[in-house]
Amino acid sequence: MIYGIGVDLVELPRMQQLIAQKPQFISRVLTPNEIAVFQTLTPKRQTEFLGGRFACKEAFSKAYHTGIGSAVSFLDLEILNNEAGQPVMTKHPFAGNVFVTISHSQTTAMAQVLLETVA
Repeated sequence: MIYGIGVDLVELPRMQQLIAQKPQFISRVLTPNEIAVFQTLTPKRQTEFLGGRFACKEAFSKAYHTGIGSAVSFLDLEILNNEAGQPVMTKHPFAGNVFVTISHSQTTAMAQVLLETVA
């Protein structure tokens, strides 16, 4: 049964500005495993990656009915890609199944998260 659905949008120019002006923001949002991936990317892909992960973590907090900061933090959540390149939430506090999707345009990153309880 569906427990919750969350969606979030992020403006990529804002992410690019945060990377340049507040590099500590990266380690506040990304886990060490995500940072390892981030560091292998070109600057354009870094912006998309950070924006997508930020949006996905915000979407999770909405689906989880808590918001970021109260019961779950950015570092409590981790999104890595599987062998096929699909984003998968590899770390989270939810007891059921977590499904995520992340998409980008030239100016926006969008993520949707669906939480499913397990009977």
